[in-house]
Amino acid sequence: MRVLPKGIRHLPGFLDREKQEALVEHIRAVVAQAPLFVPAMPKTGKPMSVRMTNCGPLGWVTDKERGYRYQPLHPVTGNPWPAIPDALLEIWRTVSGTSKQPEACLVNFYADDARMGLHQDRDEQDLETPVVSISLGDSCLFRVGGRERSDGTLSFKLSSGDVVVLGGEGRLAFHGVDKIYPGTSTLLKNGGRINLTLRRVTA
Repeated sequence: MRVLPKGIRHLPGFLDREKQEALVEHIRAVVAQAPLFVPAMPKTGKPMSVRMTNCGPLGWVTDKERGYRYQPLHPVTGNPWPAIPDALLEIWRTVSGTSKQPEACLVNFYADDARMGLHQDRDEQDLETPVVSISLGDSCLFRVGGRERSDGTLSFKLSSGDVVVLGGEGRLAFHGVDKIYPGTSTLLKNGGRINLTLRRVTA
C-alpha cells in the first residue's frame, strides 16, 4: 500500500468531468487576458519546458535577471493578472482547511515532452498555509519526497480531476513531474496537461 509523506493528501477524481470542463473554460478566459509565456531559469536564462501564466492579485514569475518572485503584473503585457475564478476558490475552501484566501494561482501547461524537476514551493512569505494543486488533461507521473533534496521519493500517477494538497509537514516537500502520458485524457482538445496551483503568498 502506498503511504504518502505526512501532510500530503492525494484526492483522486475530486472533480467530475462536468466540473473539469467548466474549469477549462475558466482557464481559457484567464489565458485570453494573461497569455501563456515561457519562464526562464535564474542566472542561466534557460527556458523551462512548461508554459505558464497566473491569476490572482499576485503571480509567480522567473527570469534570468531577477529570478523567482511574485509580482502583481504580467511580465510580457504589463497588465494586472485576472482574478482567481470562483470555482477555484470553492475548491480551495473545501480542501485547504484554512480561512486564509489564496493570492496566486499558477497555471502551468505541460506539452507531451514537458517536465518539472524536483523543487520546493518556498518563494512565499507564508510557508504554513497549504498549497493546493489541481490536475486537468493528460495524466502525469508525479514525484514527491521530503523536506531535504536527499530524502527518498515516491512516484504516482495523477489523472485529470485529481487534487493534491501539500500542507503541514508536507508543505515544503520536494516534488516534481517526471513525465506526461500523452493521449490519456480527452479533456483538452489538443492534448497536454494543465496544472493549477493555488498558493497563499503574504504572511
